[in-house]
Amino acid sequence: MKYKYVVVGAGLAGITMAERIANVLDEKVLIIEKRNHIAGNVYDSYNEEGILIHNYGPHIFHTNDREVYQYLSQFTQWNDFWHRVLTYVDGNLIPMPITVETINKLYNLNLTCFEVEEFLKNQAVELSEIKTSKDVALSKVGQDIYEKIFETYTKKQWGIDPGELDTSVISRIPIRLNRDTRYFSDRYQGMPKHGYTKMCEKMLVNKNIHILLNTDYKEVIDEISYDTMIYTGPTDYFYDYKYGKLSYRSINFVFETYDKEEFQEAPVVNYPNDYDYTRITEFKKLTWQEHNKTTICKEFPTEEGEPYYPFPTKECKEQFARYKEDMKQEKKVIFIGRLAEYRYYNMDAVVRRALQAFDEMIK
Repeated sequence: MKYKYVVVGAGLAGITMAERIANVLDEKVLIIEKRNHIAGNVYDSYNEEGILIHNYGPHIFHTNDREVYQYLSQFTQWNDFWHRVLTYVDGNLIPMPITVETINKLYNLNLTCFEVEEFLKNQAVELSEIKTSKDVALSKVGQDIYEKIFETYTKKQWGIDPGELDTSVISRIPIRLNRDTRYFSDRYQGMPKHGYTKMCEKMLVNKNIHILLNTDYKEVIDEISYDTMIYTGPTDYFYDYKYGKLSYRSINFVFETYDKEEFQEAPVVNYPNDYDYTRITEFKKLTWQEHNKTTICKEFPTEEGEPYYPFPTKECKEQFARYKEDMKQEKKVIFIGRLAEYRYYNMDAVVRRALQAFDEMIK
């Protein structure tokens, strides 16, 4: 078989690259995917009750990148969905991220925006250096809020103390000195009207795109003639773990369906201190689907399983740096995406990365 381009992985990065190659360049492209479906971790499907679920946990699209939003809007209509998250602390459900409403509910106060700013300043711990996620939290919100909201949740999520994690983990969580309780403040937010899988299917509608599912690329790649490979899989696997296996955090998703219309107050409820799971998602609250039953998903972080989150420690970054030196020597391979680049990407960022890679390296 002869293809000018081979894409390994049918997640958002691989699909975006394949769509551009097929439609802009009018070239044939082969996608090889080890799973039995396209769409990677944004894959959604209808369960046996007919409820649309996100098979790999909740995905909410949000971006300030107008070009990425317009690009994806070619393939889907959007429900203008504003995501809201509650966190169960001390027997109460409080809004996340931290806002004026969060502080007032947490401490049974009635502070104004200006007073909350002063309140947090007084709580904050002065540190000479910010080296870890624990330092970030302490310097922003102080010891008590750190313990109530961040400490145990982060330990559950990563399996280690926040004091051992890179600053990036907690830095992603916004703190707002206003009453805006939306989880994201991006200009464009929404859910694909008919789901992410339908959006991805539309991206792949082109006679130039061929897809091979249920296939490990290493088992077939020697039989394929190609000029360029776009690799979106794990880099350590590409190099046969020559510098050791990279560390990832995985999640065990447990789905439960209830014979009632509603399970909880918000689409997502976090449980930082109670139970072994980190959060519960109720999918109907994301998708706006009407159904007399409801399906939820509990997330139990684990060391084993699918690689979801690159491990954000200094040692892991140093290990990946060795692989990165080898990646630079590859003439026929373009590495893009969360697994290939060993970094966390939001959906909009991975699409932006793929569009840039196409413009700079292929077009």
